[in-house]
Amino acid sequence: MKVMIAGYGRMGQLIEETLMAEAAEAKAAGGAEAAGPAHQVVCRIDLAADPARGIIDASGLESLDKVADLIIDFSNPSLTDDLLAYAWRTETPLLSGTTNLSTAQMDQIQALGEKVPVIWASNYSFGINLFRHILSEIAPVLEGWDVEVTETHHNKKVDAPSGTAKTLIQAIDPDGECELVYGREGNCGARSKNEIGVHAVRGGTMVGEHKVDFFGTDEVFEITHKMGSRQILVDGAIGAGKRLLEKGPGFYTMDDLLFG
Repeated sequence: MKVMIAGYGRMGQLIEETLMAEAAEAKAAGGAEAAGPAHQVVCRIDLAADPARGIIDASGLESLDKVADLIIDFSNPSLTDDLLAYAWRTETPLLSGTTNLSTAQMDQIQALGEKVPVIWASNYSFGINLFRHILSEIAPVLEGWDVEVTETHHNKKVDAPSGTAKTLIQAIDPDGECELVYGREGNCGARSKNEIGVHAVRGGTMVGEHKVDFFGTDEVFEITHKMGSRQILVDGAIGAGKRLLEKGPGFYTMDDLLFG
């Protein structure tokens, strides 16, 4: 793939390192001809330009022609509008993992699917997407049970709850009928049957842990997913990108690519 990376922080840099390592491994295993064209990172975009590192900012997109097979976006919502305008103009497929997008921005991402293949997910880990898939299957069966969602991340994470926690909650309550209670304090009274407790824990270098507890009468059903490193997100995103490029125009989910 020829890839444009939007957001050149830890995730963006790890995506580039992984693409280059995969290309080198394929070449070493079978030779240049057997491996086919190597992956290429043809453009890097971030909030601030850094010509020495080959990074352009949003203004650099305005005059840029189509240079990539795929945009992989783990950036910031403030870059999203310019990135979508570029993807629309150049008809470049988009894989986005940017969270905290507005409703209007999510609508624009889905609309881009009218022209090119597009996917958005809050988490590209296979385990998390299996987690979400399982929740959508069992939540109706455990209707009436008390539900608590807890997410734990490193002490530098700026948003809470995590985008992944929000995705898990949506799998449990797709119609948004439950009240979300973010932590509890003081004389809050008895727990409502129509609420989902949501808790965010921050500390140390924890990459990420998500847990959902279903509390019934005299029994508890718990599902937990722990991330050992960001590499699982990178591998999942690259794998999803390859599958996305095999699709026609449309707005896809991880369910579509993994289970559809």
